[in-house]
Amino acid sequence: MHVLPDVVGADPTVVFCGRAGIDSPKAREHRYEAPGNRFWSLLHDSGMTPRLLRPDEEAELPAYGLGSTDLVRTGPEWTRPSSYAVAELVAKVERWQPEWLAFTSKTVAALVARAEGRRPPGLGPHDWYVGGAQVFVLPGTSGANQRKDYDGRVDRLSWFTELAQLSGACAPS
Repeated sequence: MHVLPDVVGADPTVVFCGRAGIDSPKAREHRYEAPGNRFWSLLHDSGMTPRLLRPDEEAELPAYGLGSTDLVRTGPEWTRPSSYAVAELVAKVERWQPEWLAFTSKTVAALVARAEGRRPPGLGPHDWYVGGAQVFVLPGTSGANQRKDYDGRVDRLSWFTELAQLSGACAPS
């Protein structure tokens, strides 16, 4: 399994967490680079970056107080929390000390929640802390995630915008 290096600078406000180890015919070179993935446009449209970044520009995230990591799969089961390195994620977040840990899908958030003996959360901010960072659950950014209802909202952008406003992670224009 190909695991990408974390992209986190000093003093991050928000660290986004996806899931590594997703089966794909092509090894990823950057996070959220699959055709149709809306992560980068949602980040920009919500005001967290002053311009639309390309996946190959992910190293610029720390300049905006942002970071990116993955929950790494260590075992064969996609749905079992025990097949993921949750303790390692917690240790990294404790070391980085972001204000917010934003899971980029309910699936990733549910894996971590179950590993901690919690119920799977819905979208939005939670009174739940991982490694000292408050949790915000975002809707999945994959092009395959085309719903008409995102936990009571009609789009994904409103969730990204709420995170930007709550965290203060709005890029200067």
